[in-house]
Amino acid sequence: MKKVAFYTLGCKVNQYETNGMAQKLMNKYEIVQPEDKADIYIINTCSVTNMSDRKSRQMLRRAKELNKDALVIAVGCYAETARDEIEKIPEVDLILNNAQKTVIDECIDEYFEGKESTQISDKLFCDFGSVTYTEKTRAVVKVQDGCNNFCSYCIIPFARGRVRSRNPEGILNEITDIAKNGIKEVVITGIQVSAYGTDFDKEYKLIDLLEDINKIDGVERIRLGSLEPLIITDEFCSRIKKLEKICHHFHLSLQSGCDKTLREMNRKYTTSQFEDVVSRLKIIYDDVILTTDIIVGFPNETDEDFEETYEFLKKIKFYKMHIFKYSPRKGTVAAKMKNQIDGDKKDERSKKLIELSNKNEKEYLEEYIGKTVDVLFEEQDGEFFKGHTANYIMVKSKQNEDCLNRIVSVKIKEAEEENLKG
Repeated sequence: MKKVAFYTLGCKVNQYETNGMAQKLMNKYEIVQPEDKADIYIINTCSVTNMSDRKSRQMLRRAKELNKDALVIAVGCYAETARDEIEKIPEVDLILNNAQKTVIDECIDEYFEGKESTQISDKLFCDFGSVTYTEKTRAVVKVQDGCNNFCSYCIIPFARGRVRSRNPEGILNEITDIAKNGIKEVVITGIQVSAYGTDFDKEYKLIDLLEDINKIDGVERIRLGSLEPLIITDEFCSRIKKLEKICHHFHLSLQSGCDKTLREMNRKYTTSQFEDVVSRLKIIYDDVILTTDIIVGFPNETDEDFEETYEFLKKIKFYKMHIFKYSPRKGTVAAKMKNQIDGDKKDERSKKLIELSNKNEKEYLEEYIGKTVDVLFEEQDGEFFKGHTANYIMVKSKQNEDCLNRIVSVKIKEAEEENLKG
């Protein structure tokens, strides 16, 4: 039996799809670890930043170092958007688009038979059927693919295509099976989760899907992936607050706290609208935790623009912020803009926001000292069990019995650098 190894870069959607490819191949091949010697290496690439491109190229080259006779396959977003670059990498034998992941078994067979790979239209949803991708004690469920936003800095709509939503019956059946297998938490993910259902003929949106998931026996937590801010309307809030299984953690993509920069990014909201969204969530959840993504050094971002962002972020006070230094993506509008910001300036701005994020996190954690929280324990690390609260704060605790995949009440004794201890 030939051996297959996967290496996955990027988002949870990529991780979900790697698991789908593995399930396609597991009856015919032995699945091994990426550092093992294998007959076939499948590199599921990412192209969200220049660093992602570089890591993708590194892994494609490294595979042949593990086995010079192996078949090396490039799939994923970098393979989709930069095929011409990958064709120059001599170590790569086969390049597939995202949709071809669903027929990876046929593509491999056809390669060994000397035939052209089966072509699948990128307009089709990349659907593996019922695939369970688990991260410790939670399951990740992909509900949609593609993005219609076309933000000026982002290559992903070109890599993933327009929004395609997965049939709700398939999603609900998959989550029902997940719950029967004892998994208590599901993470709803996609490329543009907020757009779920907007491509349907019938009126069935993300909030309808969440209401149906909330009814499934055995599911105790529903966690949402990154959301576009404008989905958080008064109606959305009035309906979601009735769903007791929704985790009170929301990752809202902000990108900038300066209205001028937001317009140039082609984001569809203002800072005032974003602030309204935050207020709505804080009204319905007194323990809500908010995280976000911020890009620094976007073209034309002046020192004044950055200070405007900084002051806005101080006012919102996110629990955590993921800070990205802008990197031009070939084929996007922003890559052609004048006034590109130099690297030193990006480093300086990034450092300042990381310091703010760390300060916020420390202050949030200290507020929990003396409180009791419910923790879903996901792993054991020495004498400690570790897991997350519903609003996604890491907690570690000594317990007298096996607590894995159980929700346990824990009294917090102290705050450490990135977690609580109780």
